[in-house]
Amino acid sequence: MLFDEEGVGDDFLSAMSDVTPLAPNDKVTITQADKTLAQQLKRQALELHLKQANNYLSSEVTRFVKPDDLLSFKQDGVQDGVFKNLRLGKYALEGVLNLQQTSFENSRQLLFDAIHNNQQKGIRCMLIKHGRGARSKPIAAYLKSLVNQWLAQMPEVIAFHSAQIHHGGSASVYVLLKKSEQHKAHNKELHRKNSLVKTRY
Repeated sequence: MLFDEEGVGDDFLSAMSDVTPLAPNDKVTITQADKTLAQQLKRQALELHLKQANNYLSSEVTRFVKPDDLLSFKQDGVQDGVFKNLRLGKYALEGVLNLQQTSFENSRQLLFDAIHNNQQKGIRCMLIKHGRGARSKPIAAYLKSLVNQWLAQMPEVIAFHSAQIHHGGSASVYVLLKKSEQHKAHNKELHRKNSLVKTRY
């Protein structure tokens, strides 16, 4: 077998003479899985944007509190006995949100989501850890002041009070949430059934 300068045999070249070389292809084939993933990521980004756009919590402090100040708030209609039990930490804590060492913007969104989601789940009492902020810069108790302000702005929150020592004291706050419409309807139905049973017997 004869070879040319590049070492390719004449027989091989003859055999390949009627073969058309493939055109270079620089296109990337996108599979259905790739499309699905891209759509999912786009949807998640849109949902995050909508959440942040719907977050009405203020971004500036209007009233500063001190590191050792007790936070206290209740809406009209909250019974004194209920508020006292909250203040004394007598309600079971069904959720805990720790905002310490978290940036301002993340804290704002985390608190907004936690309050809204927990209320929808039927959670009635939760604990938020905001820290005392005694050494925070440039303003002491900055996050604590914001939490105090944010909680009062949310209609889902009917009362809050700084926690007992064993739950963090002035570095944490108990939050009492309004019953969701779903749980109100459920309790109303239970009450109706109990009334029927009592009437029957």
